[in-house]
Amino acid sequence: MASPAQPLRTRTSQWGDPMLTVLAAKEKISGLELLRKLMAGDYPAPPIAAVLGFKLTEVDEGRAVFEMEVGEHQYNPIGCVHGGVIATLLDSAMGVAVHSTLLPGESYTTLEFKVNFTRTLTVATDRVVSEGKVVHRGRTTAISEASAVDAKGRVYARATCTCLIISSQ
Repeated sequence: MASPAQPLRTRTSQWGDPMLTVLAAKEKISGLELLRKLMAGDYPAPPIAAVLGFKLTEVDEGRAVFEMEVGEHQYNPIGCVHGGVIATLLDSAMGVAVHSTLLPGESYTTLEFKVNFTRTLTVATDRVVSEGKVVHRGRTTAISEASAVDAKGRVYARATCTCLIISSQ
């Protein structure tokens, strides 16, 4: 518990009903169309984005860009952003890049992902950007990659992932 000399810090998050976006994804629209509507505010962003402090800023077919503000609320006990936070950012960029390729009636799930951390991320860096790109899109699987980079181009982590494409047809 914090002492009077060290008061507790607070952070408040708000989010919309995530099931509205889930239900919208089941409509007969493409993944790219759904993501563009999400960015326009027609559907709420996933709660994890508000809790961790990142947002989708660009989306095209096979490509997604997220920006994340860096803060103490993401720290681990050794004084830097927890690797799981960075992994979540990268997983989101890679997954949304795959989602942008989905046809109406398709969905996806991550089968596996791998992260390589290259440097420590602290509040000395106020923001990182993660660009996810699809490098292979087949009928049943997709492979994507992403990196987390600061404004000076320094890479904090790189990742790859494999997703399973699920068709309701």
